[in-house]
Amino acid sequence: MDYRTSLKRAQGLGASHHGVGHWWMQRLSAVAMVPLMLWLVVGLATHTGGGYEGAVAWLGNPINTVVLVIAFGVLFYHASLGLQVVLEDYVSHTGTRLALVTAVRFLAALLAVSAIFALLKIAFGG
Repeated sequence: MDYRTSLKRAQGLGASHHGVGHWWMQRLSAVAMVPLMLWLVVGLATHTGGGYEGAVAWLGNPINTVVLVIAFGVLFYHASLGLQVVLEDYVSHTGTRLALVTAVRFLAALLAVSAIFALLKIAFGG
């Protein structure tokens, strides 16, 4: 016979306090994306019609390049956090869920590195 309370039996069985960190990072990345995406939209709108040379000149500005690198990093990080929540909520099999979350993280990192590499190649005229 087990005389422990249900709370005592449940302690240590879950990822205690890890969900709060995930929630905060998702909110912080969302808040960070607001000015970054506004900057991107305004930058794209003001340089519409400039052609390839205009885009290269805009990306050649070091401030624009750095802000866009940060935007890509935050964007793909935020997307991976959101997809992880969806997978944790709707995929019931633990092994499949772990494989999918790992694949999403890997894909987000791959896409972020690819986008940043392409940006730097354009910005530095490679």
